[in-house]
Amino acid sequence: MTDAVIDQPVTAKPEIETPSILFWRKFRKHKGGVAGLVVFALIVLIVYVGPFIHTIDPNKIDIRAKNQGPSWKHPFGTDNLGHDMLAQVMAGGQISLAVGLTAMLLALLLGTLVGVLSGYFRKLDGPLMRLTDLFLALPLLPLLLVIIMLFRDTLRAAFGPETGIFILIVFVIGVTSWMHTARIVRGDVLAVKSQEFIVAAKSSGMREHRIVLRHILPNVLSSIMVSATLGIAAAIITESALSFLGLGFPSDFPTWGRLLFDGANFLQLTPSRVFWPGLAISLTVLSVNYIGDAVRDALDPRTQAR
Repeated sequence: MTDAVIDQPVTAKPEIETPSILFWRKFRKHKGGVAGLVVFALIVLIVYVGPFIHTIDPNKIDIRAKNQGPSWKHPFGTDNLGHDMLAQVMAGGQISLAVGLTAMLLALLLGTLVGVLSGYFRKLDGPLMRLTDLFLALPLLPLLLVIIMLFRDTLRAAFGPETGIFILIVFVIGVTSWMHTARIVRGDVLAVKSQEFIVAAKSSGMREHRIVLRHILPNVLSSIMVSATLGIAAAIITESALSFLGLGFPSDFPTWGRLLFDGANFLQLTPSRVFWPGLAISLTVLSVNYIGDAVRDALDPRTQAR
């Protein structure tokens, strides 16, 4: 009897996949998303670690080395004042990525707040959606230009030329970029709040804010994450456009868009001045968009059936 019990095969318990493991397993099936993640990680590594290897000051002026092509000392060449372009592209990347991430967080916060309130509370749905429609109907580029022209000098005097313009650019981009997130989140909230577990939570006497925090937000998190990835790309493009128009950061505070603006007049003399920051913007936006597509597919439950 004892031997029979000992000889019985022991069945291994099936491994339970956590949500993070399941997400990564789906994410890595998206080849474009994996490639985008690798490229974006490489860009971030070069931008933030590169200055410790290539130690030339991005604002150092060397007139004797002006308008040079790529060389061992200056891999990306130099500009008309002798600035090292590699150092400037890395310094500009730090600012552009910081603007993109911060503006994305602000837009995500506003969009999620408006979307949740509009989708969950019926009385607020009409006014908030009309406000969203109003912002969508505004011509964003002229609005951005007007706001920057009105408040640029005031913020520069209050916080300094760099910090003041950073706060202004982030605020302007964030306040004019939340509308699509609000619409997406509202649609998901309308679908989730009619589910049985939400009705059960209301029947149990749970307060509204606890229902939103514990049940609504976790179920719309996938849409918020997708909006976050795409929002970074949109913020970087908007900042680059403003800087290219000469309304962004000052010339001694380089961003990728500012480098394009400064190098446009020297395009025939030193094309590399425009090529490298343009390539950095293109690769960053493209990689972030691919990451967003992979995140959307990984979080979409319908992809598991495919």
